[in-house]
Parts: sequence; structure tokens; C-alpha cells
Amino acid sequence: MARLLTPRFALLTAADLGYFTAMGIAVYALPLYVTGPLHASKAAAGLAFGTFAVSALVLRPIAGRLTDRAGRRPLLVGGAVLAAVSLALTALATDLPSIVALRLLLGVAEAAFFVAGFAALVDISPPDRLGEALSLNSLGLYLGLAAGPPLGEVLTQRSFPTAWLAAAALCVAGGVAAVFVGETGTPSDGPRTPLIHRPAIAPSIALCTAIAASGGFLAFASIRAQEIGLGNASLPLFLYGATVVVARAVFAKVPDRLPPLLLGAIALAVIAAGLFLMPFSLIAGSVVLGAGVTFSTPAFFAAVFATARPDQRGAASGTASAFLDIGLGGGPILLGLVANVSTSAALASAGAVALAGCLWTIRLRH
Repeated sequence: MARLLTPRFALLTAADLGYFTAMGIAVYALPLYVTGPLHASKAAAGLAFGTFAVSALVLRPIAGRLTDRAGRRPLLVGGAVLAAVSLALTALATDLPSIVALRLLLGVAEAAFFVAGFAALVDISPPDRLGEALSLNSLGLYLGLAAGPPLGEVLTQRSFPTAWLAAAALCVAGGVAAVFVGETGTPSDGPRTPLIHRPAIAPSIALCTAIAASGGFLAFASIRAQEIGLGNASLPLFLYGATVVVARAVFAKVPDRLPPLLLGAIALAVIAAGLFLMPFSLIAGSVVLGAGVTFSTPAFFAAVFATARPDQRGAASGTASAFLDIGLGGGPILLGLVANVSTSAALASAGAVALAGCLWTIRLRH
């Protein structure tokens, strides 16, 4: 069996850990910053949270082409540095338009880092262990999302600028790790591949519903926790991330043993169940949601990369991650309108989105 756990794999996962811990701090701090010091509405919090996905959505296909033609490392390192700049400047922002502008800049960084990171992961992973590689590498992402909110809660108790500057420093650390990963692909001088990898669209739609549903949770979990008087407002976010981390470590080999679309449909059904449970128990619902998300991303990305040749991996990653932006940006923005009336209704609506994605995946599989 080909070796998976190599130094390059560890460095790439470390780069993800630094970057996504910074994003975890922002997940906790941003909604509270917008509704607190900036005195804006919950809908504005949803808008600010999701705005970064607008620029990321536009630029991911371009980042995919650049990743195939210029290599993975320039976009990995550049994306981390640009994210650090965006987060550091957020410490100086005093109004909603400034926050929105900086979130748009963060979207540029996200497009570069995420697309190049997934393409690099496929480059260095044995083809018959891709599902396991996606599960184990994503531990960096979800450890970051699990540790980031509690860290953000501690830092914001000192001050919001402290939280933003700490997040920026973590992005810089991620960029340093990416430097030592080296170049994993072979830059191509051949004919340009299409910006959109069409075979990836159908499974990416299903992935989009999973991300929209979980994005609604990420945007409003801390606000809901405060509404119900939960002493530790970051606890649901921590339990969600911790569940994904533990389950992906324990069940890392499962995505290689089940058909990707079957596993994806099951994952979406579990995501829906967790979100429907949250109006009754935010804690239990967070754990169930994490169990579903454990398998959704590895399943759908495995389905996406199964459609791509090595010189199309950047384009496939760009196409799939563009649908991530539609979900992560559009979900919180639209669900924010519902949250203005009731956050519990917004979470239940997110469950309906995941259920629709489950039905789409079943239809796609057949």
C-alpha cells in the first residue's frame, strides 16, 4: 500500500490548521462584533459573514486555472498572506461597509488558498486512498474550526482587535508551513483548460447544500447560544468541530469503502436531522450535525476528483469550491433574513436545505 502520511502531507495539514484556526476565531467573533460594537442587526451579521464568498465565488475558477498553470505553492502562500492582511485590518474597522470590504478581500485569499490546497492534497495522496487523505487532511481544517471559537471567546474578552490580530498571526504561520510543502504539481504550458470543469457540477450542487446548511449554523450558533442563556457561547461551535475531528480520525477509511454519492446522501440526511434537532437542543444538534459533516466533504470531493485528470485538478477544485462559496455565502445571507424573526427557525430552515440536497444526491446516484 502506498504511503500517505509523509512530511509534505503533515506540512500541508499544518498550513490548514493555522489558516482555519484563524477562520474559527472569525466565525465566533464576527457576528458578535457586528451586532455588538457596530450596533448592526442580525441580518447585517449574516451579510458580513457571507460576503467573503462573493469574491471567492468569482475568483475560484480563475484560481483553479492559475493553480494548474503556475503551480500550487504560489497560491497557497499568497492566499495565507492576503488573509492575514484582511484580518489584521479588521482590527481597525469601525463600520459595516469597512467590514464588508475586508470580507471581500478575505474571499480573494480564500479562493487562492483553498483551491491550491485541495489540488496539492490530491497530488501527494495515493489515488486509492484519496478518501482517507481528504478525511485526515481535513483534521487541520476542523481542529481549527473547533479550537478557533473558544480561542476567539478568550481573545475577545480582552478586546476585539486582539482577536483579529491573533487570527492574522495564525494565517502567517500557515503561510510559512505552506512554503516548506514545496511545489506538488507540474505547471502546464499546454492548452488552457476550461474555467469550469463541467463533470464536477452535479456533485458540487449536493456539496453546496451541505455547506449552506452548516454555514447557517456557523453564522448563528453563537447568537442562538446567547439567546438561550448558554453560559459558554462558543460551546456549540466547539462541539461541532470536535465531533468532526474525532469522527474523521476514527472513520478515516470509510470514504474509500462506500460509493461517494451513497455516503454523501447519508451524510446530508444526518446534517438535516442535526439542524432540525437544534430548536429543541442546541448542544445535541451540534454533535449530530458534526457527525453528518464528517462524511459530506470527503464524499463529494471524492466524487468531484474522480472526474478529473491530473492537469484538470485545479479546475475541478475551483469548480467544486465555487459551489462551496455559493453555500457558505448564500446560506448565511438568506438564513439571516429568517434569523431576524427567529434564530431557531433559521436553523430549522437550514435543515430543510440539507434535506433537499439529500434528495438531489439520491436522484443523481440513480
